[in-house]
Amino acid sequence: MNIFHIIAAATPIVLLLILMIVFKWSGKRAGLASWLAALVLSAVFFGLTPQVFLVSQLKGLIFSAYVLGVLWPALLLYHLNHQIGGIKALTEWLSSLVADRSHLNILIAWIFTGILEGIAGFGLPIAVAAPMLISLGVPALLSVAAAAIGHAWSVTFGNMGMVFQSLVSLSGYPEPMIVPYAAILMGICCLLTGLAVAHLLGELHHWRFVIGIAVIMSLVQYLVAASGLLPLSGFGASLTGLVVGIVISRKGKPGEHAGPLPKPLVATLGSYAFLAVITLVIFIQSPIRRFLFQAIWQQGFPEVVTRIGFVTPAGYAQAFRWFAYPGTIILIAIMISYAAFRSSKIASQETFKTAITITYSTAFPVTLGILATVGLSVMMDHTGMTQLLAVTMSRLTGRVFPLISPVVGMIGAFATGSNTNSNVLFVSLQKQVAELISVLPVILIAAQTAGGSLGSMIAPAKVMVGCSNAGMIGQEGLVLKTTLPYAIAIGLSIGLAGLILSHLPNIGVL
Repeated sequence: MNIFHIIAAATPIVLLLILMIVFKWSGKRAGLASWLAALVLSAVFFGLTPQVFLVSQLKGLIFSAYVLGVLWPALLLYHLNHQIGGIKALTEWLSSLVADRSHLNILIAWIFTGILEGIAGFGLPIAVAAPMLISLGVPALLSVAAAAIGHAWSVTFGNMGMVFQSLVSLSGYPEPMIVPYAAILMGICCLLTGLAVAHLLGELHHWRFVIGIAVIMSLVQYLVAASGLLPLSGFGASLTGLVVGIVISRKGKPGEHAGPLPKPLVATLGSYAFLAVITLVIFIQSPIRRFLFQAIWQQGFPEVVTRIGFVTPAGYAQAFRWFAYPGTIILIAIMISYAAFRSSKIASQETFKTAITITYSTAFPVTLGILATVGLSVMMDHTGMTQLLAVTMSRLTGRVFPLISPVVGMIGAFATGSNTNSNVLFVSLQKQVAELISVLPVILIAAQTAGGSLGSMIAPAKVMVGCSNAGMIGQEGLVLKTTLPYAIAIGLSIGLAGLILSHLPNIGVL
């Protein structure tokens, strides 16, 4: 393929960025325009056929349904807790525990988001944390951007280990081989995202506070993952970091906040604690997990070939494990929470109706944007456009490819809104490049998923979720303009670490 094909492959992504960042288009409008551009370019330059188009868009619809089936319930759970005053009470409670307001802002944007990512992910951390920061006086733009940057470190080992477990399946390497390298790179991500949040919020003078907690969280994340409790690694590291941060900030103020907790706070803590417990029960290896995972629906698709010969093998769309599906789990949490709220007389039927109304008004515009951007990414994948970009980058860099290996992962996550999907796209490419340049493949695989995690801070689908809850619908470009420099800087730093690792002896299992 020639330079024109490379330019054509890059155009939809560049167009999406320009429309959102420069022209300040909403994710919905920019996504649709970029989808149309990809449709034309893939037909002219990449041999798009009706069959390829149909298969790619059906897969995109199924994956969008998977994401939206988590997003809508997650937003409803948030708004239900918000309506009873639970989110406000949670913010006030954390304020009472953390003596330094600067510390509190950092903890919410960087660590509390990690706890939420450990439970569910899919944009929930930004959707919940951004309004909390706004209530503490942080401007809306900075609130969404800080939460987007802050949660990125916990994505690979978050979502009850689902991302990492899929990475293991895709790579063909056992967990013990990947965990050490992934833990090193994600530990660096943890530190750099913490410093980035502090810098963005104007609190970089607290760098010692950030470094100390980052070291502790990174160590806990590795130890838990290496011990075989992978589903708990991200959640456990974040929870440990939050406790340590509170203890440090409470220095010299013991016993000041004794007394019963307000009902809305207990209700909200119970609501999310129930969500965490039921998720843990389902995803920890056990007979319960094996039984629940049997109920699965996964649509199969035939092999499709473009007119110029790019083959997408026969395969399956996103699997729905109905009893282990995050959307199902959140719906159960909603029903139990609502029943508990009614019995304790802190919610009424009107409360639930209001929560549904607000959820619809915030989630519907986001839904259209997600449909457009996911459709765009799957079309680019099935016509070879995304792969061409990655292969071009690998050929241009050669032996220093580890430096931009995370950037490849970021491109995948930016396009699809998912670290898992980024890994699906590029793990095999990373392995092939590693063999060509004589680098241990697990290093590039770890760099790939680290980049995919960082891509979460610039993925339009996730940014749209955050903006929907922060009163910034249609202003996603401003957030991307803020987070993009941090994503690139941290991604290249992780790449440098990967490059150094690639020249060191095999560290094996630490």
